[in-house]
Amino acid sequence: QVQLAESGGGSVQAGDSLRLSCAASEGTLRGYAMGWFRQTPGKGREFVASISWSGGNTHYADSVKGRFTISRSNAKDTLYLQMNSLKPADTAVYYCAAGAYSDFEDEYDYWGQGTQVTVSS
Repeated sequence: QVQLAESGGGSVQAGDSLRLSCAASEGTLRGYAMGWFRQTPGKGREFVASISWSGGNTHYADSVKGRFTISRSNAKDTLYLQMNSLKPADTAVYYCAAGAYSDFEDEYDYWGQGTQVTVSS
Protein backbone atom coordinates (compact mmCIF):
# COMPACT_ATOMS: atom_id res chain seq x y z
CA GLN A 1 0.00 0.00 0.00
CA VAL A 2 1.34 3.42 -0.99
CA GLN A 3 -0.14 6.74 0.02
CA LEU A 4 1.03 9.72 -1.99
CA ALA A 5 0.99 13.39 -1.08
CA GLU A 6 1.63 16.23 -3.50
CA SER A 7 2.90 19.68 -2.54
CA GLY A 8 4.12 22.83 -4.22
CA GLY A 9 1.02 24.02 -6.00
CA GLY A 10 -0.05 27.64 -5.94
CA SER A 11 -1.12 30.70 -7.89
CA VAL A 12 1.38 32.27 -10.27
CA GLN A 13 1.57 34.57 -13.27
CA ALA A 14 2.04 33.38 -16.84
CA GLY A 15 5.72 32.80 -17.51
CA ASP A 16 6.51 31.90 -13.91
CA SER A 17 7.80 28.58 -12.63
CA LEU A 18 6.66 26.10 -9.99
CA ARG A 19 8.04 22.84 -8.71
CA LEU A 20 5.66 20.16 -7.55
CA SER A 21 6.76 17.39 -5.24
CA CYS A 22 5.23 14.03 -4.44
CA ALA A 23 6.26 11.92 -1.48
CA ALA A 24 4.98 8.71 0.05
CA SER A 25 3.31 9.26 3.40
CA GLU A 26 2.97 5.49 3.64
CA GLY A 27 5.00 2.92 1.74
CA THR A 28 7.67 3.83 -0.81
CA LEU A 29 7.96 5.07 -4.38
CA ARG A 30 10.89 2.75 -5.02
CA GLY A 31 10.16 0.08 -7.59
CA TYR A 32 7.29 2.02 -9.16
CA ALA A 33 7.21 4.06 -12.29
CA MET A 34 5.66 7.44 -11.53
CA GLY A 35 3.46 9.82 -13.42
CA TRP A 36 1.95 13.27 -13.24
CA PHE A 37 -1.57 13.89 -14.48
CA ARG A 38 -3.76 16.97 -14.34
CA GLN A 39 -7.48 17.64 -14.35
CA THR A 40 -9.67 20.66 -14.96
CA PRO A 41 -13.35 20.90 -13.96
CA GLY A 42 -15.60 18.88 -16.23
CA LYS A 43 -12.74 17.00 -17.88
CA GLY A 44 -11.01 13.72 -17.30
CA ARG A 45 -7.45 13.41 -16.07
CA GLU A 46 -4.85 14.30 -18.68
CA PHE A 47 -1.41 12.73 -18.86
CA VAL A 48 1.42 15.19 -18.24
CA ALA A 49 4.64 13.20 -17.75
CA SER A 50 5.97 9.83 -16.63
CA ILE A 51 9.27 8.48 -15.39
CA SER A 52 10.52 4.93 -15.06
CA TRP A 53 11.40 3.47 -11.67
CA SER A 54 15.10 4.02 -12.29
CA GLY A 55 14.61 7.52 -13.65
CA GLY A 56 16.32 6.56 -16.88
CA ASN A 57 13.27 7.00 -19.09
CA THR A 58 10.83 9.88 -19.25
CA HIS A 59 7.91 10.78 -21.46
CA TYR A 60 5.91 13.98 -21.82
CA ALA A 61 2.65 15.17 -23.25
CA ASP A 62 3.22 17.36 -26.29
CA SER A 63 1.55 20.27 -24.51
CA VAL A 64 4.29 20.42 -21.84
CA LYS A 65 7.33 19.13 -23.72
CA GLY A 66 10.23 21.55 -23.41
CA ARG A 67 8.64 23.38 -20.47
CA PHE A 68 8.15 20.70 -17.81
CA THR A 69 10.70 18.28 -16.40
CA ILE A 70 9.86 15.19 -14.41
CA SER A 71 12.50 13.77 -12.10
CA ARG A 72 12.82 11.61 -9.03
CA SER A 73 15.18 11.13 -6.15
CA ASN A 74 15.12 7.55 -4.99
CA ALA A 75 17.39 8.53 -2.12
CA LYS A 76 14.77 11.02 -0.93
CA ASP A 77 11.92 8.82 -2.16
CA THR A 78 10.39 11.85 -3.86
CA LEU A 79 9.02 12.68 -7.30
CA TYR A 80 9.23 16.16 -8.82
CA LEU A 81 7.70 18.14 -11.64
CA GLN A 82 9.55 21.31 -12.56
CA MET A 83 7.18 23.54 -14.49
CA ASN A 84 8.64 26.50 -16.38
CA SER A 85 7.08 29.08 -18.70
CA LEU A 86 3.67 28.38 -17.23
CA LYS A 87 0.58 29.28 -19.24
CA PRO A 88 -3.03 29.84 -18.19
CA ALA A 89 -3.83 26.57 -20.01
CA ASP A 90 -1.70 24.77 -17.40
CA THR A 91 -4.23 25.66 -14.70
CA ALA A 92 -5.46 22.39 -13.20
CA VAL A 93 -5.31 20.08 -10.22
CA TYR A 94 -2.11 18.07 -10.55
CA TYR A 95 -1.93 14.47 -9.35
CA CYS A 96 1.01 12.17 -8.91
CA ALA A 97 0.57 8.45 -9.40
CA ALA A 98 2.57 5.28 -8.88
CA GLY A 99 2.34 2.19 -11.05
CA ALA A 100 3.51 1.09 -14.50
CA TYR A 101 5.46 3.29 -16.91
CA SER A 102 2.58 4.52 -19.04
CA ASP A 103 0.63 7.48 -20.39
CA PHE A 104 -2.62 5.87 -19.31
CA GLU A 105 -4.14 6.47 -15.90
CA ASP A 106 -5.50 2.91 -15.71
CA GLU A 107 -1.91 1.63 -15.49
CA TYR A 108 -1.35 3.45 -12.20
CA ASP A 109 -2.31 1.86 -8.90
CA TYR A 110 -1.88 4.66 -6.39
CA TRP A 111 -2.84 8.31 -6.55
CA GLY A 112 -2.31 11.41 -4.47
CA GLN A 113 -5.04 13.84 -3.51
CA GLY A 114 -3.88 16.51 -5.93
CA THR A 115 -2.51 20.02 -5.68
CA GLN A 116 -4.00 23.07 -7.38
CA VAL A 117 -1.97 25.07 -9.86
CA THR A 118 -3.48 28.33 -11.07
CA VAL A 119 -1.78 30.43 -13.74
CA SER A 120 -3.15 33.88 -14.46
CA SER A 121 -2.42 35.97 -17.54
